[in-house]
Amino acid sequence: MRELRITGGAPLKGRVKIAGAKNAVSKQLIATLLTDKEVMLRNVPLNQEYEIARELLEMIGAKTELHDHTFTTQTKEITSTSTLEQSRKNRLSILLAAPLLHRAGEAHVTRVGGDKIGPRPVNFHVDALQRMGAEFTEDEAGWHFKVNGRLKGASVELGYPSVGATETIIYAGVLAQGKTEIKNAAIEPEIIDMIMMLQKMGAIIELGAGRNITIIGVEKLHGCEHEILPDRLEVASYASIALATRGEIFCEGARQDHMITFLNAVRQIGGVYEVRDDGILFKGAEKYKPVTITTDTAPGFSTDWQQPFVVALTQAEGQSIVHETVLEDRFKYTETLNKMGADIHIEYLPDQVQGRFRHMHYQQSAVINGPSKLTAQNMTVPDIRAGLAYVAAALAAKGTSVIDGVDHLERGYEDLYGKLRAIGANIEVI
Repeated sequence: MRELRITGGAPLKGRVKIAGAKNAVSKQLIATLLTDKEVMLRNVPLNQEYEIARELLEMIGAKTELHDHTFTTQTKEITSTSTLEQSRKNRLSILLAAPLLHRAGEAHVTRVGGDKIGPRPVNFHVDALQRMGAEFTEDEAGWHFKVNGRLKGASVELGYPSVGATETIIYAGVLAQGKTEIKNAAIEPEIIDMIMMLQKMGAIIELGAGRNITIIGVEKLHGCEHEILPDRLEVASYASIALATRGEIFCEGARQDHMITFLNAVRQIGGVYEVRDDGILFKGAEKYKPVTITTDTAPGFSTDWQQPFVVALTQAEGQSIVHETVLEDRFKYTETLNKMGADIHIEYLPDQVQGRFRHMHYQQSAVINGPSKLTAQNMTVPDIRAGLAYVAAALAAKGTSVIDGVDHLERGYEDLYGKLRAIGANIEVI
């Protein structure tokens, strides 16, 4: 088992090239199954998420090639409708259902895996596919879907703007017979980017007001070339490292329109950023002010931004509060930060905070008192973003920290260790 050894306490300075979005690449690889023609994707991030998605495509029958960061694939025919072994590795399994139903009339997928950050029920996916004509059964092996003929368009209102459910319905709607409407859809930049890709393939998708998406099904999709958007979560990760270490990091390729809410938080605490034509520069400050943040679906403050940003908030003078309204059980990582010297305690979410957990009396609010002097600690990574928070804390802390469970980090970040070394991090893989 490999580990990281990080000696911190020095500001990081330099330039980082932002990779393609981890939360887009796997979904766009799956979208290529909707056609039997060749699809080329550029700016592909070379992380484990991409590798898992590529394995799934090849298992289903795709022929794939990778040259540098350009990925080419073609699935002339579906050779398997079951991914029961491979798809245990993360949460992609359920997203394969709609493309396989279109191409082969059936799909057999496992229950979801991935990061252990609270339950993510698939009822939205199943309900939508059943409404569109799919039959569903479940057993110990996993979930099984069948359809006679084409899926039928339907109107689906999501109880929560779920990213995965929105993606499933888009996959289902683009080749369904008739019109599909998604009410209360997720509108994350990664979803918009996938819609742009599908438009290039011949899909008819309209973005309406109030989180409404309308899809007119077509009989066939064709191939396309598409460049994956930059990873806004990676941008926030390096920005938080710049703040926590009081350094200066330029995120090459970062887009302001994807970071508006995050940039506001940076400015509120007293951090500095400069938007340039080719990216965004983030600068730390000597002192930070406390802030209250509530995570939300896009265009709000992303739940995947909060973990590394909390590390920066440990350096603010006063009490900061982060309300988590997107995913359950996402503050366990703060126990490790407290061992490093942070002063963070978790409280029940106030009733006045809007979100899916309102009035449910969940401990979803982190209260951070600062500033804290962080010291080195041995840590085990529980999930991708908490792992990045540990890296940020280790870089800001005095002494040498050892971090294991780094597979999570490698699933979400391309060349993380090399990029950190290039901006001055004392980091060793052992």
